[in-house]
Amino acid sequence: MAAQATDQVQALRRAALWGMLAAKLWGSWGVSWDIQWHVLIGRDSFWIPPHLMTYSAVTATVVLSLGILARETLLALRGRAVPGSLRVAGLVGTPGMHLAWWGIAITVLAAPVDDLWHRLFGLDVTLWSLPHLLGFLGGQVNSVGCLLLAMEACPSRRERFLALVGGGAFLFGTFHLLIGPGILWAYEYGGLAFFLYPVLGALLLPVALVPVTHLSGSRWTPFLTVVLMALIALAGGGVAKAGFVILAPESQIEAAIAEDPTSPIAKAHQMARENRTPVVTATGRARAISWALLPALFLCLVEPRRRAVLGSIAFGASYLGVVSLSLAGFPALQPALPAASQVAAGVVLALAAGALGGLAGRWLARALEGSWTARPGALAVERNASGSLRPA
Repeated sequence: MAAQATDQVQALRRAALWGMLAAKLWGSWGVSWDIQWHVLIGRDSFWIPPHLMTYSAVTATVVLSLGILARETLLALRGRAVPGSLRVAGLVGTPGMHLAWWGIAITVLAAPVDDLWHRLFGLDVTLWSLPHLLGFLGGQVNSVGCLLLAMEACPSRRERFLALVGGGAFLFGTFHLLIGPGILWAYEYGGLAFFLYPVLGALLLPVALVPVTHLSGSRWTPFLTVVLMALIALAGGGVAKAGFVILAPESQIEAAIAEDPTSPIAKAHQMARENRTPVVTATGRARAISWALLPALFLCLVEPRRRAVLGSIAFGASYLGVVSLSLAGFPALQPALPAASQVAAGVVLALAAGALGGLAGRWLARALEGSWTARPGALAVERNASGSLRPA
C-alpha cells in the first residue's frame, strides 16, 4: 500500500510538472504579447487580453503547485508522508514543488504591486520597474523548481531530458527578456553603454544554460535550449500578431508618447523611425534570441559540465561579438558606436561578466544536484565521465 501511494503521488507530481510547463508556454506568449501591446497600443486597462493570458497561466500554476503540496500535506497529517518530502511553512512536498509554489506566489504578489505602480507613476514604465522585476523573480524561482521537479518526478531519462530542456528554455527566455532594455541604453547613451545588452547577456544567460546542462547530462543542451526558446518566441510573435488582427484594439500610444516623450516606449518608437522599420515585428524577439545560438554552440564545445567558467567566458566573448555586430547594423545606433578604448573596456566587461555568470550557473547546478541526490528515496544516479550527475 505504501509503494502504491508513493507511485500515485509521483504520478501527480509528473502531471503537475508538465501542466506547469504548459502554463509557462501560454504565459510566455502572454508576456510577449503584453510587451507589444504596451509598445503599440498603450496600457488602457489591467484587463487587457495579454494580461488575461499571463495571469491565467499564473493561476494554473498556483492551482497545480499548491494543490500537490496540499495533497501531500494531508497525507503527512494522516501519517502517510511520501519519502523525500519536507515541510516548509506547514506545507509538505518535495524541494522542487516548494520552489515552484513559492516562486509563483512571488509572481502573484507582483500583480497588485504592478497595478498600483501604474496608478502612481503612469501607464508607461520600463521593463526594469520594481513590480516587473518582482514578477520575473517569481517566474525564475518557479522555473528552477521545475528543473528540480523534473529530476524528482520523471521516471525515464528521455522524459527528464525533455522536461529539463523545456524548463531551461523558460529560465533562459526570462533572462533574455530582462536584458532587452540594454538596447535602449545603447541608443540613448552610446559609447560604453553600447555594450550593456551583451554584457548583461554574458552575465545572466549562462546562469540558465549551465545548470540545465549539468542536470541533463548532455553537453549539447545549451544549443537545444536556445533553439527551443527561439521557436517558442517565434510562435509567440504569431500569437500576438493574430491577436491584434482579431481584436483590432484602438491605439492610445501617440497620446502616451506626447505626454512623456522621454519614456522608454517613446524612445523605441523614435529608434524605429530612424531605422525605418516597424517598432515591433512578429519575428523580432526570435531573431534577437538567435544571436545566442553561436555563443551557445561555443559553450557546448568547451563542455560546461567540466569547465563551466571557461565555457561561460567563451559564451560571453562570442555573444559580445555577435550582438555588437548585429546592433551596429541599425542606423539608429550608428551615432552610438563606441571608440576603440571603449571597445577594449567592453571586451573586458563581457569576459568578466561571463566568468561571473559561469560561477553563478555552476553554483546553481551544484545546489540543485545536491538537493536532489540528498533526498531519501531519490532515483539512482551514475556519474559520467565528465563528472556531472546523470539519472540512471
